[in-house]
Amino acid sequence: MTLAITNAWVIPTLPRTLAQKSGSCMATTLKAKANSEPEPTAGQLLDWYDRHARDLPWRISPKAHKSGTEADPYRVWLSEIMLQQTTVKTVGPYFTKFVALWPTVTDLAAATSQEVMSAWAGLGYYSRARNLHACAKVVAEEFDGAFPRTEDGLLELPGIGPYTAAAVAAIAFDEPAAVMDGNVERVVSRLFAIDTPLPAAKPEIKDRLATLVPEKRPGDFAQATMDLGATLCSPKKPACSLCPWADECLANKLGIAETLPVKPPKKAKPTRYGAAFWLTDSKGHVLLRTRPPKGLLGGMDEVPGSEWTEDSGCADETSAPTRANWQQLPGTVTHVFTHFALELTVYAAKTRARGNTLGDWVPLDSLSERALPTVMRKVVAHADPEAAKQFKQKA
Repeated sequence: MTLAITNAWVIPTLPRTLAQKSGSCMATTLKAKANSEPEPTAGQLLDWYDRHARDLPWRISPKAHKSGTEADPYRVWLSEIMLQQTTVKTVGPYFTKFVALWPTVTDLAAATSQEVMSAWAGLGYYSRARNLHACAKVVAEEFDGAFPRTEDGLLELPGIGPYTAAAVAAIAFDEPAAVMDGNVERVVSRLFAIDTPLPAAKPEIKDRLATLVPEKRPGDFAQATMDLGATLCSPKKPACSLCPWADECLANKLGIAETLPVKPPKKAKPTRYGAAFWLTDSKGHVLLRTRPPKGLLGGMDEVPGSEWTEDSGCADETSAPTRANWQQLPGTVTHVFTHFALELTVYAAKTRARGNTLGDWVPLDSLSERALPTVMRKVVAHADPEAAKQFKQKA
């Protein structure tokens, strides 16, 4: 141990390792002291939810629920599939469109794959749409249009994983299930000051959440925890003073709420490159193709193009769908997927004779009726800004 000399005092300075241990012990002591305080209860959160529940198109309000109105399992399931990795604001118009086109799961099951994919276009993560349609068919044909009521039963359906099964069981059927999305993870990790990094912390977070789920109103509790995370317990600058669990929240007491949950560092996304070929004819049609049913953007329409690789030198005319006087358009189309960024070079040409070119010749003024994903709509806008206006008009 060394001594630090000041004008008036002699202050002992601990070696660094000893100081670190001291700090760690202090944090442990503070956490232990915080843990001795009163535990959070579901009732506290439900009282808050009764006053502050968000008004969402797929939701039964807590007041209506208390008066006996039951949630529609179809609408709950549809909204939960759409909300996976997608914001409430983005989902709203799509949900409204789907229930207008197909008011019941039986109606959705009777739709064609092309109709479903077209209605989904722009929402992203297109395997969800394929699984959505497959699930609707199973429920309509094998369950007479009635969703299973339990998590185990729901897990047997296409496209339904543990989170969606728990959400539908709780919200639609008031089964006491622990429903954990990203918002709920944040709330619970802060509530109990769980500082284990994600994803390793997920089992502990879910176990803690399960201790809070009430026997009565488990569906409202699930939606309340989601609302709390979406409105007050935000990733940055959480409004702790307004939280119904402010006094019980360990992270709030320790002053570490904004640091939780602990996330691993983000990996840099690689960039892939490719070419897209905008081929029109004299009748005002453009050539489109349908992607294979499985894989990225499976079953969606596309402007014909090359493979997407990390070799930027491959974005040339060699993959063109036919011989033509191809002209490279200025600039590129960029898009970001979950695991990589994409940069497309666009080539344009006109043809008088369609010949044996594979694909569908689609009128330029009906592109909004096709299942074109966002990246392909960007290609349309790059090649023909006037034709792309119909996407905004339809939306």
